[in-house]
Amino acid sequence: MLEAVAGWVPGEPVRNEALPAAWGVDDEWVRTRTGIGSRHRAAAGMSTGDLAYEAARQLVGGASGEVGAVVLATATPDHPCPGTAPALAARLGLGTVPAFDIGAVCSGFVYGLAVCQGLVVSGLYDRVLLVGADVYSTWLDPMDRSTGVVFGDGAGAALIGAGRTGGPGELLAFDLGSDGEGYDLITVAGGGSRARSVPQPASEGDEFFRMRGQAVYQRAVERMTGSCRSLLGTVGWDPGQVDHFVPHQANSRIMRAVAERVGIGAERCVTHLDRVGNTGAASIPLALADAAARGRFRAGDRMLLTAFGGGLTWGTAALRWPETGRGDRPAAFEGPAAFGALGALDLDLDRRDAGHDADG
Repeated sequence: MLEAVAGWVPGEPVRNEALPAAWGVDDEWVRTRTGIGSRHRAAAGMSTGDLAYEAARQLVGGASGEVGAVVLATATPDHPCPGTAPALAARLGLGTVPAFDIGAVCSGFVYGLAVCQGLVVSGLYDRVLLVGADVYSTWLDPMDRSTGVVFGDGAGAALIGAGRTGGPGELLAFDLGSDGEGYDLITVAGGGSRARSVPQPASEGDEFFRMRGQAVYQRAVERMTGSCRSLLGTVGWDPGQVDHFVPHQANSRIMRAVAERVGIGAERCVTHLDRVGNTGAASIPLALADAAARGRFRAGDRMLLTAFGGGLTWGTAALRWPETGRGDRPAAFEGPAAFGALGALDLDLDRRDAGHDADG
């Protein structure tokens, strides 16, 4: 079962007005195409592991023995080798618990929920810490506005533990999939064994994140819609019975298209995109933590989570929202920036579509 969630973003928000002049964009241009008003960037020297720690420590607090394993979903690990999760576990004071990374890109948190649920249901561990964290700013080409306006840095964490069937927090079912034929739609070409296996030097720009926006938009809408419909059939929910729909915060047009096709109204869609952008594997837990901190959820609410990412990968989870926090620890959203009073943010279904330059 899901016990608690928390989120963390670095620094002050980088608003659309502060984006590089060379990109030739303004606030209206960015909001119209993406729904994003600001995003956060990690400071120099701050890595994915640092963000993951800040989110996770809100739930763990160094209480060794409470957490039996650590799973980190990220596309931007601190190093190609080793994984980032073992260092995170040690930093949290969890000793020698098993810890490993999941590389499902923006689908990582949903994949991680399924993996953590399996670890708990199998009886291997009573409680597992799941973290989704990404620092996309370290990958972005400073001359590529299509990715620069979309992506932000952040981390979200969740505790998965044993629970009773039918109770709040129950993880009901999952629908996961992949299509490796589309691997080249979302890539960082350089740095891996494929690039290192050939004698010629890397091509200029291979170290940067690349995304074929129009193709990604089409695949993302198709796959998330199909996955949601399939899982709703599995759990026996009509779309009208879903209390809260939490899609991966890619951009508003993708989120809007999936919600409309599944048959879920804007008033039931949860988003954090406007303030943090696309934070990869962190986007769903960040949105959950933010909405929970504002009192939007009630124990037992029916939740549908869905995501799409590079690979290509996608996944959907159905669950019931837990009691407000774990013991006396409520679901939390923290960050060094002061967000103030955050009102409910819907998908703005009336926003006019314009262009495909910033899909993802």
